[in-house]
Amino acid sequence: MEISSELTGTPLKEFSTEISWRHTTNYAAAIQDSNPRYFDDERPDGLLAPPMFSVAVTWPVLERLWDFIELDHFPREILTTQVHYSEHLRFHAPLRPGIRVRIRGKIAAILPHRAGTHMVIRLDAEDQDGNAIFTEHIGGMMRGVRCLGEGAGKKTLPGTPESVGPAEPVWHHQVHIDPLLPYVYDGCSDIVFPIHTSPGFARQAGLPGIILQGTATLALAAREIVNREADGNPERLKELSCRFTGMVIPGTMITIQFLGSAKRKGYVDLFFQVLNHQGQKALSRGYAIIGV
Repeated sequence: MEISSELTGTPLKEFSTEISWRHTTNYAAAIQDSNPRYFDDERPDGLLAPPMFSVAVTWPVLERLWDFIELDHFPREILTTQVHYSEHLRFHAPLRPGIRVRIRGKIAAILPHRAGTHMVIRLDAEDQDGNAIFTEHIGGMMRGVRCLGEGAGKKTLPGTPESVGPAEPVWHHQVHIDPLLPYVYDGCSDIVFPIHTSPGFARQAGLPGIILQGTATLALAAREIVNREADGNPERLKELSCRFTGMVIPGTMITIQFLGSAKRKGYVDLFFQVLNHQGQKALSRGYAIIGV
């Protein structure tokens, strides 16, 4: 199978949805984040959604991406080869229950990779008044798919600096991944894919069994970063990104490692990674920006 990098820029059909408080509180509960900003509806400023709830908002588009691509001759069959490889979120405004969100998107980049082809989708979320809420760049690795051409769109992708942290982590936090967490996260996020909830399907896909959703692992890391480095205020989180490079097996421990930070005018760059129970990087090149 193959895909031409000339398809970069292909637009996606628009999608809209309403954010409910039940959905946002369920998401926070799934990742065991008891931050009162996500639950206390008596707060003067009202409820906020956890930053990583953004991936639940865009999932309906990604789940049926072939239906949203506005190009008749796009090779839709290759989309089944994708695995989640990269994630980048830029937060423009808090995501709050009760608003209607409009998602517009396009194929931002198609790049050759030693494993196949790295295709990045850009999704822009706006509220009902046209105000930007977040921008997501989500990358899928299409294994065994040949990229025709030299690739396109790389220069438009958000960049991340190299970690400047010390040799040893500044702090680390271990989390036990309950065997039921993939099922809870599936139900509370509506991010549905059977390698996370069907042992039979996962084994047919060549996995040892079900694995935790990558976005759940990233959400656990974001929970610790917000609560430890941003005084529990999710509005201070401006960017969050990583690459998914290893599996997390339910019933095991993960270790979230904070690798260091670098201050600049008005912001702090943060670097992190997550190790699985075998000491392998489940999330690598973790990067966040918080406002001071």
